[in-house]
Amino acid sequence: MRYVTLKTEEIEALEKLHKNSTNNTVRKRSQCLLLSHQKRTITDLSGIFDVSRRTIERWFDSWSKTGVDSLIIQPGRGVKTRLEGLDSVIVEQLKNHNRNLKNVLTYLEEQHNIIICKKTLQNFLKDTGLYMEKSSTVPKK
Repeated sequence: MRYVTLKTEEIEALEKLHKNSTNNTVRKRSQCLLLSHQKRTITDLSGIFDVSRRTIERWFDSWSKTGVDSLIIQPGRGVKTRLEGLDSVIVEQLKNHNRNLKNVLTYLEEQHNIIICKKTLQNFLKDTGLYMEKSSTVPKK
């Protein structure tokens, strides 16, 4: 049986995080540590939080190493963009091709060997702020 033994300051901090944190992951992990301090088994905790035993063990290991900082999800997760560093090239292609994304996609495939869909390019332009709004049209009389 493996349990986390907490000091009174840690218990107070975890209870405060569990009640007041806006991040669901922090609330869940702090509650898990509090329950472990109350002598709940890893099997019970894995059933309560719907994660594997190994995940609970990793939470315990990271708690013992870094403390409260281990409760948040670390940055760097998720898929990285393939277009990183090509901002200036994409802006130039948008200017050259009159904002026609199909031509920009063809250029990226031929010159940089990057195959992406139109929606991915649109999302990249939106996220980086490179996508300018269309000019306003003149209303019909």
